[in-house]
Amino acid sequence: MSEYKELNFDVHQLTHAELYTPVLEDSVEFFCKVLGMTVVKRDKENEKVYLRAYEDSYNYSLVLTQNDEAGLARVSFRTSSPQALDRTVERIEECGVQGEWVPAEENVGYGKSYIFDDLDGHPVEVYWEVERFVSPESKSSILKNRPQRRPLSGVPVRRIDHINMMTHPDVVTENYEFWRDALGFRLREAVAVEDDKYFATWLSISPLVHEVALMGDELGGHGRLHHLAYWYGMPQHLNDLADICIEYGIPIEAGPLKHGVSQALCMYIIEPGGNRIELFGDSGYLIFEPDWEPKVWSGDETAQAIIWYGGELPETYFRYGTPRIQDETKELNLYYNPIKNALEDENFLSDISDERRREMYHDEK
Repeated sequence: MSEYKELNFDVHQLTHAELYTPVLEDSVEFFCKVLGMTVVKRDKENEKVYLRAYEDSYNYSLVLTQNDEAGLARVSFRTSSPQALDRTVERIEECGVQGEWVPAEENVGYGKSYIFDDLDGHPVEVYWEVERFVSPESKSSILKNRPQRRPLSGVPVRRIDHINMMTHPDVVTENYEFWRDALGFRLREAVAVEDDKYFATWLSISPLVHEVALMGDELGGHGRLHHLAYWYGMPQHLNDLADICIEYGIPIEAGPLKHGVSQALCMYIIEPGGNRIELFGDSGYLIFEPDWEPKVWSGDETAQAIIWYGGELPETYFRYGTPRIQDETKELNLYYNPIKNALEDENFLSDISDERRREMYHDEK
């Protein structure tokens, strides 16, 4: 019997992601109007916008940054202690990856951090110190365990859930091993191409099936984003969302559907900047065993692993990502340019002043 390798719990949770978008205001409008997120801050140059879902613990879980091309600017994780941060950085560098420390004054809402690229070029950040969200009275919930009152706009998402990063097919297994050895992630499910070689892996550091997925990029790209996922917690809201997307011209790539991997109920849509967003109506099963045996699907079971029921798997699912790569199959470039929709036709205030709030709600405070 082989010696059991003790689990490493130094990396604790996914906290936020920063996405690039070539149409910043259109993307902000989408996340506020459709997903019910709240703008909490804009930078002075108005090139970065910080948004939160109503059950996010910290000030924000999404940063949208103006850029010529869509994609992942960074994905950030909090460690379980300041000592865990130092140990994590040591392990990262022992694995041959060299990053850099970012001082606290350069981060918004959290302390010093260490940023590095994984083995396929995805920018990743770890940190410890963070500011917790304190709701203004006008947005406070009666529920003491809910950070913010449930919004009345859109079909509101509750919290950030996970991120899926496209990885060159030759690097998926090696990159998963880096996330395991350096960051402590456990393999929960996988699609195998041969013994101990994977096309896709689903990894977590919590009872969730995954906070991170690494999936083969059929166009052979490196460091691309497949999708960022948010959780509703209400399965019927996927139907509400599908209805809204059709009404307002927001592309639905797939779903509503149920995954085989994770058993989650979900759908995939494309935000105006071109980034794929997954919405979870049910996050599927939870894992409590410390010695969980990964569930491995064979290559010919890939379609069933991704879609248990709810429609066929589109070819774009394995080929489209951000930054975009021009697909040689022309009809698969349907998301290649920024996407216009009908949201701008709706009168909506996503970020109102205190004066306007008092006027609207007769709030004397």
